Amino acid sequence: MEKIIAVVDDEEDIRELVAINLKKAGFKVKEFPDADVFLKSLSKYAPDLVILDIMMPGTDGIEACKKLRKDARYSNIPVIMLTARGEEADRIVGLELGADDYVTKPFSPGELTARVKAVLRRNRATEESETAETVKIGDIVIDPERHEVKVRSKKIELTATEFKILEILASKKERVFSREQILDNLWGNEKTVVDRTIDVHIKHLREKLGAAGKMIINMRGVGYKIIEK
Repeated sequence: MEKIIAVVDDEEDIRELVAINLKKAGFKVKEFPDADVFLKSLSKYAPDLVILDIMMPGTDGIEACKKLRKDARYSNIPVIMLTARGEEADRIVGLELGADDYVTKPFSPGELTARVKAVLRRNRATEESETAETVKIGDIVIDPERHEVKVRSKKIELTATEFKILEILASKKERVFSREQILDNLWGNEKTVVDRTIDVHIKHLREKLGAAGKMIINMRGVGYKIIEK
C-alpha cells in the first residue's frame, strides 16, 4: 500500500520539487500551500508522514507541529521539518516540539527522500515489534506492542523517535550508547544529522518522563545510558 506524504510549504516550486522526487520513489503525495489548509484536511485523512516548512504565513510550521503533537489522533504521525540554513534555534525548537527530523534549505531532493524512507522505516520497525516483551525499568514501563510508555501507571506521549531512543537505551541497561550508535539505530546508512539532534531528543524525552527521566544518564564525552534506581 502506497504511503501518503503531506508536503506543507508556501513555496510552490519547492512543493513541486519535493512531490516529483517522492512520487518517483513510490510515494503518494498531497501538497498544501499553508498549514491551516493542511490541518483542516486531517479530518478527512491522515498522512503517513508530514514534511512541514517552518517559515509560512499564518500558522507557521512550529505551531502546526505543536497542534499535531497535542492531538491524540495525530500525535504519532512522523514530522520532518524544513528550515532555512542557519536557523538553528528554529530547528531545536522543532525537535523539542516532537519533530522526528529536520532538513535545511537548500536541500538535495535525494537527501530528503532518504530521510523520509528512514523515518518511515523506523516507524515500521516499531510497529512490527509486537512480539517484544514489555520492559520495566524502575518506574518506567515500555510496551512495544502498544507503542506505549507509562511512568507509575501514567501514560506518557512520546514521538516515534523518542520511543525508539528509549527502547535502544532500555535494550541493555547500564550499557553506554554513543551518539553515533544511537544515530545508527535510528537512521542507519542514511543518517546525515548531527549529534546535537540526539541531545535534543533525549532532553525532551527526559522532560516527558518527569522524575523518571533522571534514570537516563549523560556520560560526558561518551554517550547515554539508562540505569535502574
